[in-house]
Amino acid sequence: MPPLPPPARRSGVPWIASIVPVVGALGLWVATGSVFALWFAALGPVIALAAWIDGWRTTRRERRVAAADRRQARARIEAEIARRHERERVAWRARHPDVLGFLSRPDEIWRPVPGREGTLVVGTGEVPSGVRIDGAGAGADDDEVVRALRAAASQVSDAPLTVPAMAGIAVTGPAVLAAAVARALVIQLCCTHPPGRLRVSGAAADELGALPHTAAAPTTCHLDARGAAVRAPGDGAVLVIAEGAVPPPHCAAVLTMTGIDRARLDYAGRSVAVGVEGLGAAQATRIAAALAARAAAVGGVDRVPDAVRFAELGPDQEAGGLAVTIGHDGTGPVRLDLVEDGPHAIVTGMTGAGKSELLVSWVARMCAARSTRDVVFLLADFKGGTAFDALAHLPHVTGVLTDLDGIGAGRALESLRAEIRHREAVIARAAARDIDDPAVELPRLVIVVDELAALLEGHRDLGAVFADVAARGRALGMHLVLGTQRATGVVRDALMANCPLRIGLRVVDAADSRFVLGTDAAAALPGDAAARGLAFIRRASDAVPVLTRIARTLPADIAEVARRRAAEPPPRRPWQPALPDRIDLESLTSRAPADADEPVIGLADEPDRQRHLPMRLHAEDAGLLVVGGPASGKSTAIATIAAQVAPERTIVLSTDPEALWDQVCRISDEGAAPGSLILGDDMDVALVGLPPDYMAAAAAMIEQLCRRARSLECRVVLSTARLTGPLGRIAELLPRRAVLRLPSRLDHAAAGADPTTYDPAAPAGRAQLDGRTVQIAGSAASVGGAAGVTRAWTPAAGTAGLVVRAGGAARRLAAALADAGVTVRDIETDAEEIAGRAEDPGRPTVILGEPEQWQRAWRTLQHVRSRGELLVDASCLVEYRILTGDRMLPPYCVPGRGRAWLLSEGRGPERVVLPGEDRVLRRRAA
Repeated sequence: MPPLPPPARRSGVPWIASIVPVVGALGLWVATGSVFALWFAALGPVIALAAWIDGWRTTRRERRVAAADRRQARARIEAEIARRHERERVAWRARHPDVLGFLSRPDEIWRPVPGREGTLVVGTGEVPSGVRIDGAGAGADDDEVVRALRAAASQVSDAPLTVPAMAGIAVTGPAVLAAAVARALVIQLCCTHPPGRLRVSGAAADELGALPHTAAAPTTCHLDARGAAVRAPGDGAVLVIAEGAVPPPHCAAVLTMTGIDRARLDYAGRSVAVGVEGLGAAQATRIAAALAARAAAVGGVDRVPDAVRFAELGPDQEAGGLAVTIGHDGTGPVRLDLVEDGPHAIVTGMTGAGKSELLVSWVARMCAARSTRDVVFLLADFKGGTAFDALAHLPHVTGVLTDLDGIGAGRALESLRAEIRHREAVIARAAARDIDDPAVELPRLVIVVDELAALLEGHRDLGAVFADVAARGRALGMHLVLGTQRATGVVRDALMANCPLRIGLRVVDAADSRFVLGTDAAAALPGDAAARGLAFIRRASDAVPVLTRIARTLPADIAEVARRRAAEPPPRRPWQPALPDRIDLESLTSRAPADADEPVIGLADEPDRQRHLPMRLHAEDAGLLVVGGPASGKSTAIATIAAQVAPERTIVLSTDPEALWDQVCRISDEGAAPGSLILGDDMDVALVGLPPDYMAAAAAMIEQLCRRARSLECRVVLSTARLTGPLGRIAELLPRRAVLRLPSRLDHAAAGADPTTYDPAAPAGRAQLDGRTVQIAGSAASVGGAAGVTRAWTPAAGTAGLVVRAGGAARRLAAALADAGVTVRDIETDAEEIAGRAEDPGRPTVILGEPEQWQRAWRTLQHVRSRGELLVDASCLVEYRILTGDRMLPPYCVPGRGRAWLLSEGRGPERVVLPGEDRVLRRRAA
């Protein structure tokens, strides 16, 4: 616009020009004295008036010219605005046609135009224009002409008015008019979206005729209030509501009919008048039939089949790579090559979307097309353990892993690292760069994980190993197929960058879809049963994801593949199976020849070397300590070792306290023969069964034995449930330690094992030994220590003293002696008679007395000790030391068994059974 003319200015009076003639006239009059000279003074006012009139005329002419220029400029601008608005209107209608626009140009139906699929034309009205009026010459802000032009330029009238299709539209008004407008909106969506990308759902869809938009698709248009209320992200809704009814909250746009072709649109806080389009029922039916005919003629553009079976895809050619057909996209089979499209793949999908079925079909197709020389599989299922059961019998499948605990995760970590080292070594020996070199004879290894998030949740170290495999897998022939319900926050960027093959089934969060596919397509997939098995596939070469119906594989299909591939050579296992819960000694010694000098303990697991190795008790070992809780296999370990050594070279420590004491005393005094194997089961229980003095002495003797084991050329194998008390010192002398199942992780660590290897559900016999997991071999043989031998005491001729506490035991003893023809005397009542009586050589005499009585009758005590036998009941250990003056511990006697210590001249104390007590013990046992 030209600028506004400046405001009219009042012309100034030319005072100087008016005064000069007056002054000049006065000067002439003075000079000449002529009165006529004064007439020249009148020229001043005349000149001033003429100058003012001339200025006024010039200003008026300029304003007329400026006004004419502005009128012409306004006309030009208004014409240019109209021309540009018409161009915008045509562009808008071409980009967003309504039903009439589609019918006028049928070639636009289902044509992909950026921005068209996500919008819905609700009518025509004023829309913002891209035309702007600006520039320094546009005039002042208060110029009404310029403001009017700018307002006219900012809005295009009679242009398509659009709202997002996913916003949801409620049409209200007279029933016939509202239904006609809703009908037109649905048909418009069907003209925009091809079958396979839009599904019309709801009872009202039957009134539209035979629309081809009935199959499962990424986007659904709901025509009923129930479906619209729970629709998935990306789905649309077109509802007809009664006139005057409250609009539903799940519809962001409300179209209220105000006439046959006029309505008011309320959306995004604005209310505008629009011209609407309506369709009669017969018109909609004819258009639906035309769309169905078009879909049939074109081949169902992007319309995936409702179901695809394994056998329908036909056989795949056995050639290079791992290319197989896994589904159908409506135009033909869809092939995936894990070598060319990978080398690794990410599969996302929520529960029920068909992720496990996809993985099963993919693995089954590769097994059907390739030999075990070409590809092998390691399957890991972390969401229940049953997804891959049907595939476990295929010869290509080297292992099926289920939920890992801490120990299983460690094995997985070491096994994968070992497999990487093995493949690197094979390729290096062949002097090749990668697995594609003909000199390398290695099958490709495909690691399939169902539910990666569950795996990494407790085992983050495996994520680092997977990232390593992903980085080097192409050269090593190792491929990852990782399934997960959620990808964001689970899959690391380093891992994702090496997985160019992306497959997205339905997900809940659009962020997951964008993270994997780059679009919201997977989040827009419907959630009904018909959409199960629908997936978007995006290779590195794909500009957009391709919607595919994944083939469903039945158990019969897998059985047929197993039958056809039954003759395949068994592949090398890249994953060493876990140790069995039980292994017999006979089967273990068949792998490792029996050796009495080095008996087999069990089978060790070495996942870092991908092998199981028999574990032995070496000849140079001082021994072995077995630590374990109840029913953990301690006794089995002792029996297994004892079964492999000759009985004459074996000393089994008894669990009977008396026999145990005798054994450790004899070994301490006499030593053990070279090559002997001393075995002791439940030593903590056995030692605790002794009184404190005896326990300390026995532990000291066992400790000394362990300390001297190597010098004596013998070995000591002990088992215990805990390392407290004296067993703690003994354990330090047996550096080899087998730790079985214990009640807590703290006990496990206190026993000297790695806390990370603790497994509360470990089977009996599962131990940690020398930093490795070992399954102790089981043996049918049982090991029992020698029973204690204690002779019954029979009174000999002469006098014997018996120290016993008063009570039932003393009375029983006196009665038994009397029945045996022994003269029984009481040390107090018959003291004088005993002292003065000569011994009867033909009849034995026994003097009974309590410990205190014997201490007072010192003369009688000396008489008995010097000439006869003195017996001290086992319950009188303290008095034994006082009466005998012997500070050494006598042979251990179990209280309550009728035991006593027998002392005679020139002999050490001996453990005997008192008369009459054997019958009492038999009655108690019965």
